[in-house]
Amino acid sequence: MNQSSAKPWNNSQKTFIPKNKLNHSDVHISNTLSVTADNDTILEKTFNHKTFEERMAAYNNRVTICDYDWGDPTGKELI
Repeated sequence: MNQSSAKPWNNSQKTFIPKNKLNHSDVHISNTLSVTADNDTILEKTFNHKTFEERMAAYNNRVTICDYDWGDPTGKELI
């Protein structure tokens, strides 16, 4: 079991998490962790937003608003 302690850091505290625990939890540099106090859980990995490149790859690098069906005009749209 690895342990860590909270140390003073500016107006807050810092805690180091052992690298083997981070690797086991699939936590990487720049991941956002949620700090909560729920039973014995303190840190949770939060949703990691996709990069622009990852979003583009999901659409084969082709994104256009022309392919979207906006429906029939209902007001004074300029077409």
